[in-house]
Amino acid sequence: MTAPIPDVMRVKLQRLTADFGGQSEVARLLHVDRSRVSRWLGGEEPDPVNGARLEALEYVFTRLLRSYKPSTALKWLHGFNAHLGNRRPISLLRDGRVAEVIAAIEQHDIGSYA
Repeated sequence: MTAPIPDVMRVKLQRLTADFGGQSEVARLLHVDRSRVSRWLGGEEPDPVNGARLEALEYVFTRLLRSYKPSTALKWLHGFNAHLGNRRPISLLRDGRVAEVIAAIEQHDIGSYA
C-alpha cells in the first residue's frame, strides 16, 4: 500500500496541472508517465525523487510568475538559457539542479547578461 499524498502536495500538483494545461504536460515536464500524475492526483504519494521534482517545478514556476505571464514563464522553462550554459531550465530541473535554475532567474531579475 502506498502512502497518501499530503494535501499541500496535491494542491501544488493541481495548480501545475491547471497552469500547464493538463496532466500530460505535467507528466512530460516531470519526465514521468501520465498515469503516474493521475495516481498522484488520486491520492498516491510520489516517490522521493519525483516529489522533489514536483516541488522544484512548482517553486521555480511560482518564482517565474513574479516576472512573467504564465505563457512566457513556460517558454522560459523550455528555452535555451545563456546563464545555464545554453541549456534548458526544465532539463536541469529534471536532473535536480534547482539551485542553478534559481540562480539564472535571479541573474535575469537583476538585469545581468550572460
